[in-house]
Amino acid sequence: MSTPRLTAELWVQAYFTRLRLQDIPAFIVSKGDATAGAVIVKQNALDGTAKAFQRSVDILSGDRIWVTLTEGAEAEVDATITKQRGFDPDLWVIEVEDRDRRHLLDEPGLDS
Repeated sequence: MSTPRLTAELWVQAYFTRLRLQDIPAFIVSKGDATAGAVIVKQNALDGTAKAFQRSVDILSGDRIWVTLTEGAEAEVDATITKQRGFDPDLWVIEVEDRDRRHLLDEPGLDS
């Protein structure tokens, strides 16, 4: 029996709660499908650079993990995200703004 997965919208709500508790500003750039939309998290360092994360499946363990989609100049990261949105109209895009580059995706409950 497989473990039921959270809906995308519920995961996003929980993520925003965790970010608020750490005083990390974030906002939804693009709202995707409430049930099964994929999520990209853009970590904006507020210095002209950014990093975008997406969930992927670890081929060794089968676990869902966060991996770097792209990183570098913010404009280049934005261009990659825009391209991804063109492929997947159900995609959620969340932007996290933190000079210390915190995103919390590596914390328990968010890390997989």
